[in-house]
Amino acid sequence: MSQTISRLPSPPLLAPTHPYLSVFIPARNEAGNIAPLMEKIARAFRDNALDAEVIFVDDGSTDTTWQEALAAAAQYPFLRLFRHRRSFGLTEAMRTGFRHARGETVIFLPADLESDPEEDIPKLLAKLNEGYDVVAGWRQGRSDGKVFASRIYNAVSRALFDVQAHDMNWIKAFRREALDGLHLRSDWHRFILHIASENGYKIGEVPVNFYPRQKGKSNFGIARIPISFLDVLVVKFLMTFSRKPMLFFGGLGAAAILFAFLIWTYLTILYFNTPGNMQQRPLFTLAGFIFIAGILLFIGGFLAELVVSQADRLEDLEQTLRARELEERLTR
Repeated sequence: MSQTISRLPSPPLLAPTHPYLSVFIPARNEAGNIAPLMEKIARAFRDNALDAEVIFVDDGSTDTTWQEALAAAAQYPFLRLFRHRRSFGLTEAMRTGFRHARGETVIFLPADLESDPEEDIPKLLAKLNEGYDVVAGWRQGRSDGKVFASRIYNAVSRALFDVQAHDMNWIKAFRREALDGLHLRSDWHRFILHIASENGYKIGEVPVNFYPRQKGKSNFGIARIPISFLDVLVVKFLMTFSRKPMLFFGGLGAAAILFAFLIWTYLTILYFNTPGNMQQRPLFTLAGFIFIAGILLFIGGFLAELVVSQADRLEDLEQTLRARELEERLTR
């Protein structure tokens, strides 16, 4: 997806060049929340002696969010600003933010102050230091209208992906290596824990307080819930069969061919037991269509395997480039 991003760098002599921590904050129409949010983050950095930066991505706000962020950047040298000229959604904001984050540890926080940075940053870091690769915050005291649907969604996610977390779509902390292997498609920000777990990373969870929004309104509606259920099935399918698509297409193809042969065997036996009976010709034709469908599924599986082999080569190239980038970052 093409998008326009403008950037306002922080003063290079004051901002950390190689920070330990990057706090990523996406925002859309969060006027009134930016100044108190940055005050809390500044206190969290100071009180915990953190060498850190903030990556702020304005996803096409139409209010004064960007102007407030500019004013905050003049006050806080750790703040680095990026802006989408129009809204591309949270997933694209994450891709922009994660790409520019320089820390070996990255924390994702919302801009609406439903999470308190002074409380949650040290909690997430402490849990991460217990040996986890990704840590999710588990909201305590939440009472909005989406609690019931969220519980069902989280239960389905735990069953499908074996991720033992209660809150899949809230604040998170990552080690750098967990982010480097994360490929997000449209609206896949909800499935970061699922993807990280399938990639073999260790997932942790820590209870955090939930605070009602004081200014602005939520950008996420109840209409997204059924779409999320469909998306989670797509993610499960892709994570299961994307590496070996022949397991899926070949399995279906083999089942279809076997079923066609069973029908033909039945018709053959029926023909010899009742000579001259031509009543089963439509069933014979149906078996032919099923057989052809099975062959096509096999062909689709072979083509998918070719696509996956090329994707593996691209992934190896990406890993090589990331390794070089890391070497350059450490030697600068």
